[in-house]
Amino acid sequence: MVSRTDMFKAVTSESIRSVDVELLAELFDSTTDMAFFVKDAEARYVAVNDSLVQRHGWQKKRDVIGKRSAEICDGELGSIPTQQDQRVLRTGKALVNQLEMQWYRPSVVTWCLTTKVPMRDSQGAIIGLIGYSKDVRTQVEPEEIPTAFAAALAEFEQHLLPEVTPAWFADRCHLSARRLATLTKKVFDLTPGQFIAKIRIDAAIRLLRETNLSVSEVAHQCGFYDHSAFSRAFRKATGTTPRLFRQHAT
Repeated sequence: MVSRTDMFKAVTSESIRSVDVELLAELFDSTTDMAFFVKDAEARYVAVNDSLVQRHGWQKKRDVIGKRSAEICDGELGSIPTQQDQRVLRTGKALVNQLEMQWYRPSVVTWCLTTKVPMRDSQGAIIGLIGYSKDVRTQVEPEEIPTAFAAALAEFEQHLLPEVTPAWFADRCHLSARRLATLTKKVFDLTPGQFIAKIRIDAAIRLLRETNLSVSEVAHQCGFYDHSAFSRAFRKATGTTPRLFRQHAT
């Protein structure tokens, strides 16, 4: 017999899932430092906030709806987000806090931290994505962040190579260790070592939640040399073991 509490939870859950995406866009209309978007399975905009429209030089939301990123922004600043969309929709793997350069106004660029998460139907099929790009508000001017830093970050987040260390980042970015430390502190409020560890643990959390990979397989995919090193790092960051985390997350 189904209790009234269970019935309430079921109805409430279904109601929340059916909320119009345009309502979410309205919620973000007041945030001028963030571009919010929902896209369909073909990476076309379904809903956007006012900030996204304005920062790309368009007038109305209807000018953007139905288009892809590459169709509202020329060059790499349009093609890179389109490639990201295709990867998220193809793999189902979320993009979290990706540092990238974007238009803030026509002919003016800024650095953003972009997050994109796949949306799934009740059967688990990917039907689109939802995300946002939040302006980096730091003491660092946009031109002070080397494009090589963003490229190195994208390479690391995509492959999670085990050999990535602060020294690897400094070499890839053509920065001194001191300059790299200053940059990661100002942009992410983390040391280079903390920053690298956070990316690995964030990726591990997603895999533990969203896949059936073994803990050892998760450790390998996130760039840890062995199960023990992964478990120690995970426990230090979260206060629990990977196995216990998965039990509570599922």
